[in-house]
Amino acid sequence: MKYSLSTAVALGASLAASQCTFTITASGGQSGTVGQLSDGQNRIGGSNPEGTFTISNGQITDSSNRGCILTPPTTQFQCDVGATATGGFAIGSNGEITSNGSNVFYACPATSDMYNIYTTPVSGQSLCVEITLTASDCFATSTMASSMMPTTMQTSIVQASTVQETSTVQETVTSQVQETSTVQETATSQVQETSTVQETATSQVQETSTVQETATSQATAPTSTSTSCAANLSGAYQFPHLIVPVFSTSPTTAAGTSFSGTITSSISSIFNFDFPSTLTGTCSLVFLFPTQSELTTSSFTFSGNGELDFACLTTLATQSTTFDNMGSILTDFGTKTITPGSSTVISTFPCPAGQAVSYEISSVSDTSLSFFQDFNPSPIGLYITSC
Repeated sequence: MKYSLSTAVALGASLAASQCTFTITASGGQSGTVGQLSDGQNRIGGSNPEGTFTISNGQITDSSNRGCILTPPTTQFQCDVGATATGGFAIGSNGEITSNGSNVFYACPATSDMYNIYTTPVSGQSLCVEITLTASDCFATSTMASSMMPTTMQTSIVQASTVQETSTVQETVTSQVQETSTVQETATSQVQETSTVQETATSQVQETSTVQETATSQATAPTSTSTSCAANLSGAYQFPHLIVPVFSTSPTTAAGTSFSGTITSSISSIFNFDFPSTLTGTCSLVFLFPTQSELTTSSFTFSGNGELDFACLTTLATQSTTFDNMGSILTDFGTKTITPGSSTVISTFPCPAGQAVSYEISSVSDTSLSFFQDFNPSPIGLYITSC
């Protein structure tokens, strides 16, 4: 038996893990091990515990299973409870970490001896320096494939374009084939036993196809429950993935996405939430409105009596959504009074796992509110919490 070079590499690649766990070292303008604060902020310098991270499908999580994100608008690299990890990360053959293809990061001072990490330099901070980040013991597939091959295969690849047959390789492959045959036989049995179920499932899918197609563009009406999840971000939560303002005075204008929620007598804002398929149980739509003194990285302007209307829409918003095409109200949660220092549960319902849903906030009694949606202490804005 002979293995061609391409076959050997493919075998090594198949052995390479789809995810990898690592620590991070910074070098350049600032250098050192990347540690973590208790809230998940990643820091260079100081005496913080070393952070341990895992990359999978371009997304990074930390050892506490917090999603690592680039916070808008500053692009700070940190990990937060309940946050959906930002995609686009990769690790090169030399362990170098990239974000959307770029290996350039920035270290900007958080204290006299600690630096936060960003993908763009922070506006107004003159002490930001360029750095690179390297993952320990975690390399691109080609390198991992080579390191995970049996020694006999690595040696043969170097010596010639094919891997010669050896007793070690033969015995290993034979063992693998024998073990696989049992799995194949079991799998065949399972397929035969479940054929009736598959046929039934196919019929059900065909009968409900119209409903499923509608669900991609419409939200399912939430059914209220009696149990409310906590009106804070101490547990699992969802951050809006799109915020779109629409204007009654300019009904065909598409403003695109925004980092802020703006609600006036002529402007309402739509918030999109993507509910992961794993999010089951009870969910609550909550609005968090701390006082200005409680905010560290956000701010707001507010006037009026605080009356706002919250509603679930029939149509999922996009960056092209306007006042005219935003769709109708599926469920109106009614008027809530939102004032600085309040945390309000808008509605509680079974989590619509696997769905994307749009919620609109509009003004009542000329209330005016503009805020930068932010989960840094103290969080402000519209969120989904689960319990």
